[in-house]
Amino acid sequence: MRRRRAARAHRGDLDLLTQPSEGNVLNSDFLLKLAAEYDTPLYVYDGDMAVERYRDLYRFIPYDRLKVCCAMKANYNPGLLTLLRDAGAGLDTVSPGEVHMALALGFPKERIIYTANNMTDEEFEEVLATGVLMNIGSLSRLEKIAEKHPGMRLCLRFNPDVCDGDNVKTMTGGDLTKFGILLEAVEEVKQIVRRGNLKVVGLHEHTGSGLQRCESVYRSMENLMAIAVPENFPDLEFLDFGGGFKVPYKPDEARIDYVAMGAEIARLFEAFTRRYGRRLNMLFEPGKYIFAEAGVLLTEVNTIKHNRTRVIAGCDSGFPQLIRPVLYDAYHQVRNLSNPDGKPQIYDVCGNICETGDRFAEQRELPEIREYDILAIGNAGAYCYSMGGVYNLRAMPTEVVVSGGKVTYVRERLTSEQLCGRILGEGRFL
Repeated sequence: MRRRRAARAHRGDLDLLTQPSEGNVLNSDFLLKLAAEYDTPLYVYDGDMAVERYRDLYRFIPYDRLKVCCAMKANYNPGLLTLLRDAGAGLDTVSPGEVHMALALGFPKERIIYTANNMTDEEFEEVLATGVLMNIGSLSRLEKIAEKHPGMRLCLRFNPDVCDGDNVKTMTGGDLTKFGILLEAVEEVKQIVRRGNLKVVGLHEHTGSGLQRCESVYRSMENLMAIAVPENFPDLEFLDFGGGFKVPYKPDEARIDYVAMGAEIARLFEAFTRRYGRRLNMLFEPGKYIFAEAGVLLTEVNTIKHNRTRVIAGCDSGFPQLIRPVLYDAYHQVRNLSNPDGKPQIYDVCGNICETGDRFAEQRELPEIREYDILAIGNAGAYCYSMGGVYNLRAMPTEVVVSGGKVTYVRERLTSEQLCGRILGEGRFL
């Protein structure tokens, strides 16, 4: 049995571990060292990979006025966001909390966009006071702005009327979605804009997360560009085409040819700017593409159980700490770091939560798993920790960011006493 210890590193502790070789942060040996040092469950992020994924988009899309705003909802780890800030990234934010955190981390307000989603009047005023550009996705909110804030500078989100994504719950276009203003409502939008003397500087659309077809990107772009004409919106500074770029999750899943896709994106937008009469900025808001492959969740097996038809490997993490398999039936690769050459067997990899569906993998062939082996759950950098919670009163894992071969940031897991103390301290029970 390995010796378990509480995480003891803090921000600024850079030399706690032997440096991994360049580009080798997520290799088995180094991950095992991190698990021994910081205990499990543990999120490990390759900060350099996240920055390179951000820079990839500039290499893929040959347009000189491209701006990439990382989707903060995918991963709000301050260590990762600081690296991306220094690389020049902007942020796509979706709540007042994200806006305040982005500003606290030093992102200039000019590099932040706030995409509204059923916000309250109080939330609207809170974000408005920060000076961050707001992206409005409903006629109802637009009418309130025209009445109470005439002359306001803003962006408008339209429903691209294209459905795509890796799960029906992550598709954000089409009839069933709550997001965006219908394209056919453009005349009503113009009337409200004129009545409030509003300045529309940007138009936005987002089709879905984990887009399965390049053609969906092109069609959604074309649908938005069709209404982005000077007669409708003469003051445009940018068009924002959202994110949703796919990354492979399964071992046999092919990568998108983003070089070819980026060339077509640039061609379409260049043609649009010629029709519009001047060059505009082009924005994208990737989250999954930047963060997903840069993260793993390390968990220790504590129980091997042989049922009649299943062998269960029970872990010290659970679905509140990585919810995508339960929520979306998502596939995440699992590696047995401790016994990679073991004889392959079929396992259900289960968590420690009081729910039958608490599985990271079902009927998955893996090298023999033994109690106290360390498993690495891959593609855990996007929409994993950020969607987490403390169901069953189990604290969220420690997070470690590795950059330049060094541990650059750690957010410690709360002890059970600390977690309960915070919850009780929020009420009037003590």
